[in-house]
Amino acid sequence: MAVRALLEADLEQASRVCMAAFMGAVAESLPPLGIETFSRIASVEGLRARMAQDNVMLGYVQDDRIVGVAELKQGRHVAMLFVNPAAQQQGIGKALMAAMIEQARVEVLTVSASLSSVPAYERYGFACTGDAAESSGLRYQPMEMRVASRA
Repeated sequence: MAVRALLEADLEQASRVCMAAFMGAVAESLPPLGIETFSRIASVEGLRARMAQDNVMLGYVQDDRIVGVAELKQGRHVAMLFVNPAAQQQGIGKALMAAMIEQARVEVLTVSASLSSVPAYERYGFACTGDAAESSGLRYQPMEMRVASRA
């Protein structure tokens, strides 16, 4: 069991993990546009495009399978954090979050948390910073967390 950088060969598994977690915990609270938007974001093509940008893309590997996915955009914004529903409550999200914090290039990390994930992000140390909002059908809560000073 380990956190490591996602590889091109991992993208299909990573996409499946993201979609399974999203459909199980978030999709029912969104309009069809939100599901369509997220499906594009979490697609193999969407992940591949962002992997080529200034993003840290991480996977949690268990028994040679990706069971958790995290994305840190530009060293400052948690863009994704998903764990396969069958592997939740095992510390995988916590391990991925710790790895993203290590990669942070700012003193304050941000996240646009799905409304159902707000309690999890609060446990990681994030706090709400404004009103919930919606963009392209995705409903989210802006949150931030202060991390150790970056030199």
